[in-house]
Amino acid sequence: MWVLQSHQIIQPAQFLSHRCYTCNGSSRPQLCFLTLNPSTSTSKANKNNNHLIQSLCRQGNLKQALQVLTNEPNPTQQTYELLISSCAHQHSLSDGIHVHRRLVDSGFDEDPFLATKLINMYSELGSVDHACQVFDDTRDKTIYVWNAIFRALAIVGRGEEVLHLYGQMNWIGIPSDRFTYTYVLKACAASEDLNLPLQKGREIHGHLLRHGCDGNVHVMTTLLDMYARVGSASYASSVFSAMPIKNSVSWSAMIACYAKNGMPIKALELFHQMILEEHDSYPNSVTMVSVLQACAALAAFEQGKMIHAYILRRGLDSILPVLNALIVMYGKCGELALGQRVFDQMKRRDVVSWNSLISNYGMHGFGKRAIQIFDKMINQGVSPSRISFISVLGACSHAGLVEEGNFLFESMVSKYNMHPSMEHYACMVDLLGRANRLDEAIKLMDNMHIEPGHQVWGSLLGSCRIHCNVELAERASSVLFELEPRNAGNYVLLADIYAEAKMWDEVKRVKNLCEARGLLKVPGCSWIEVRRKIYSFVSVDEINPQIEQLHAFLTKLANEMKEQGYATQTKEVLYDLEEEEKERIVLGHSEKLAVAFGLINTSKGETIRITKNLRLCEDCHSVTKFISKFANREILVRDVNRFHHFKNGFCSCGDYW
Repeated sequence: MWVLQSHQIIQPAQFLSHRCYTCNGSSRPQLCFLTLNPSTSTSKANKNNNHLIQSLCRQGNLKQALQVLTNEPNPTQQTYELLISSCAHQHSLSDGIHVHRRLVDSGFDEDPFLATKLINMYSELGSVDHACQVFDDTRDKTIYVWNAIFRALAIVGRGEEVLHLYGQMNWIGIPSDRFTYTYVLKACAASEDLNLPLQKGREIHGHLLRHGCDGNVHVMTTLLDMYARVGSASYASSVFSAMPIKNSVSWSAMIACYAKNGMPIKALELFHQMILEEHDSYPNSVTMVSVLQACAALAAFEQGKMIHAYILRRGLDSILPVLNALIVMYGKCGELALGQRVFDQMKRRDVVSWNSLISNYGMHGFGKRAIQIFDKMINQGVSPSRISFISVLGACSHAGLVEEGNFLFESMVSKYNMHPSMEHYACMVDLLGRANRLDEAIKLMDNMHIEPGHQVWGSLLGSCRIHCNVELAERASSVLFELEPRNAGNYVLLADIYAEAKMWDEVKRVKNLCEARGLLKVPGCSWIEVRRKIYSFVSVDEINPQIEQLHAFLTKLANEMKEQGYATQTKEVLYDLEEEEKERIVLGHSEKLAVAFGLINTSKGETIRITKNLRLCEDCHSVTKFISKFANREILVRDVNRFHHFKNGFCSCGDYW
């Protein structure tokens, strides 16, 4: 059957495939015919075609809409708007390009409204270069066009381009709005130029203050977040304090800033302040993830349990990132069983969940268990990520599982078609180096498909320290001094190696070089939680009100150990001093002070949990083993590398760390 309409032959099936707008979208659309006679104007037909295209777009029938478009000589702005939105919604880049070309042919390429829509569409479809072309081709650029390209570039991390365009926009005199400031501040944080973000961020900060945007909570929160991401917690704190209105996002951003910039105690303090002071802004899942990260950093087990209870009361225990953060928190507090329980009770898991559990067992030295979990993850159909391999290779390193680590490393390419990154090579060099297979580590570095970076050379230098390989340490440190000229830790490691080799002139030379470059050694610091309060100690601490009592306790302990034949290990002291003075310095190490504080201020039989910012020294390791037997206490110490479980005079690491 054929129907004649204004001298056009149309198949009924064409109509049956559409839900005509005149049928009002009924579930059983009628076969509606637009019966045209020669007196019907072309404009009315065009109008109906535009309405039909728009109706089809709203119903999700993009392909049919594009078919009708071929017969429409004059599509309207609204028609193109809906077509562009449909292409984005249907994730069809090819259709989007087709609509774009037709739009240009129709003379709408100078329409700033549609240019904005096109830029947003291309951004959502992952084709930022097409978005940039639209921006370049648009002459009468409104603030909406500028904001659209800022957003598109910021999303993909092309921050330098955003800042360059922002400078052009200011130069031609187009005023910014709150969206502009939001996008350019995000661009600052995403910039790869380490010197650019803070400088540009402060300039934009001044600009938005001059234009009266400091009262906008969204702009100021983005500003705060920018300072946090570039590591400037002091500026972020100033912005937060000056904000007249704060919402949940503001509080969460500031808590995250403290948690991610090495100030976990401040993060916890601010969280408690948020709960006490705010009635309209409640902690959300993002807040809880940051707070759990702070607890993990401090091994604050009691506070972590309290926050877990708060999560349960607020009904946030079904949110995947929160549960993943709980697994990590319990693992870093030394409670593997509780982390495992959270994992086992999860109704849904992602690769991050598995990685968190693998990492937990790895840092505690249970390498074989970590490998078992890795294999189970794969057997359950979860593809390993790059982080998965970093976690499992790190587990192999802490447990000395060289052959297993080699097999996993080779499987990255052979089985998963995944080229190792710098972090994977660093894990392998660490694995081989700790096992004193330094020749194999060097061979691996020589065969890397990328130039070894500071992570790889740092792993090698750390291994040289363990095995006192002076020659290789000198080679590694010379490269590191070039790659990381401001990292004092590399100088300290080399000096440690020279000191162990009794090369005191070289120790002095490295120390003088470090001082000449204005570098300061990171002081040893340890934290302990007692009755939900965090206490910190630094080496040779003279500020703590109980310091005399702590020194008396440790001195008595040292004498008892000497009576049993223990000799203090003083090679950590990088000064050519009398042995008695070296012993006094070693006795004042922060982890010893923290252990003594825990023994004095906790109940008998209570587990002591300590976190340290540096590697546990050999003397502190030996003393803590003795204390665990002498005081009949379980002591958990997490240093920068791994966990140590001290019990009955033994350590879980087997003296391999």
